[in-house]
Amino acid sequence: MTREEKKQAIDKLSVLLAESKNVYLADISGMDADQTSKLRRLCFSKGVALQLVKNTLLRKAMESCVKDYDELYDVLKGNTSMMLSDAANAPAKAITEFLKKNKNTDKPLFKGAFVEESVYSADQLAILEQLKSKEELIGDIITLLQSPAKNVISGLQSGGNTLAGLMKTLEERAQ
Repeated sequence: MTREEKKQAIDKLSVLLAESKNVYLADISGMDADQTSKLRRLCFSKGVALQLVKNTLLRKAMESCVKDYDELYDVLKGNTSMMLSDAANAPAKAITEFLKKNKNTDKPLFKGAFVEESVYSADQLAILEQLKSKEELIGDIITLLQSPAKNVISGLQSGGNTLAGLMKTLEERAQ
């Protein structure tokens, strides 16, 4: 790879890192073509971009980026794949689902992540998997806000029928 090609690769990685809120690093070395293909399909279905990167180029791209990736430099050893997504928990769910479906492998091996300005280490995959995405949190909040309103409306509707019935009965008695 020439110096110019390396510079272009670093620039592309820098743009990807700057645009992504969630960056996961994993090791997929030793996976055969079939397993890699299955992982890529699973990632695609979950909205996760999977890309194999060179550690030195990724580190230089991280250093040139405004975000603070310093804590992830230690995991840039061996084979590294970068997983990018808009949803904070999508790559974690993809890794966990793949490992559950393929019991005969321990890959992809989660190395670390940069999620919404926070760095997570290799032993925190379960925590990342349980994170709720922005859309899920908004849905939960809307559900919580709608619940009391639904109770009030249903109470008024059922009480309204009772009140209307009582008024009608009283009116009939008065005549």
